[in-house]
Amino acid sequence: MEIVKNLWNEIVGFFGVNQFLSILETNEFDKFLSYDGIVALIIPIIPLLLVLELFLGFIYKKPQTKVYKVIFLIYLFNRIVGRFISIGMVTLCIGLLEPLALLETSNTWYWFIYGYIVWEFAHFIYHFLAHKVRLFWCLHATHHSPEEMNLSVSHAHFFLEGPYADFIRTSICIFLGVNPIMLFTIMFIDGTYGAFIHVGENLMKDARLGFLNKLILTPSHHRVHHSKNPLYLDTNYCNLLNFWDRIFGTYQEEDTSIAIEYGVTREIKSGNFIDVYFGEIINLCKDVFYAPGIINKFKYIFYPPGWNHSGNHKTAKMIRSDYLNS
Repeated sequence: MEIVKNLWNEIVGFFGVNQFLSILETNEFDKFLSYDGIVALIIPIIPLLLVLELFLGFIYKKPQTKVYKVIFLIYLFNRIVGRFISIGMVTLCIGLLEPLALLETSNTWYWFIYGYIVWEFAHFIYHFLAHKVRLFWCLHATHHSPEEMNLSVSHAHFFLEGPYADFIRTSICIFLGVNPIMLFTIMFIDGTYGAFIHVGENLMKDARLGFLNKLILTPSHHRVHHSKNPLYLDTNYCNLLNFWDRIFGTYQEEDTSIAIEYGVTREIKSGNFIDVYFGEIINLCKDVFYAPGIINKFKYIFYPPGWNHSGNHKTAKMIRSDYLNS
């Protein structure tokens, strides 16, 4: 019975219905009008859409079983690791940096707009570094390894990427005055939308969302980001607001005449959990071990993916530049 109970708790936890069920049990339905109640209603939406997307995959005979299998193993592995390693990076950063904040904000609409702009900037920095520093790419590459796009991809992460992302984003936000209550609200909104933009073609064929495609980053933009097409490499780092990508020259709209190819540029066994989860780290360790001299070893760690001590570089920036100039 203990196994059944644990399995039930895992299912309830995955679908995020704990709070929803608690409100139903108390019959205090007016709580659904509160902030906590609204959160309880929103959290299950993405997992339910994921199940619908999987179901439609079988209906359309595009089940993407290899992707789902590997991501399920990643999810399971991260859950097991999470039972032994819990890194409260957000709480740590708040405790250390809140006394050093450059300004003080209140929970008003205009400070919320400020907070969201700061959050998107912080997300851009974390995401940009995750693509431009090979050590950080090793933490992020697992998320880019699936060769199809669907909502389950939002669960494909190396277990240390979360703490790394939280350190960068929380540190910048707290230091620039985003107060913790506002920060957690923004994180909830951004986390929900950040999962939604991984929606696949089984559920949403045209992901440009009409006129919104010009105003925000849509699932179409994020499909571009996950592409290994030369035109699309290292673009669209933001989550919702697109102006940081526009400012830094990394904004790229989808060209519907180009078929998107998902995944990473290296040869990968996309159905192999070990290669998907640890492959980049293994390759980095090999490059560092065989690199001549200590300077080259450090360059392999901190230079962009694709850098090579021989001068035969194949970085994303060079591949995209060659494509645009051809």
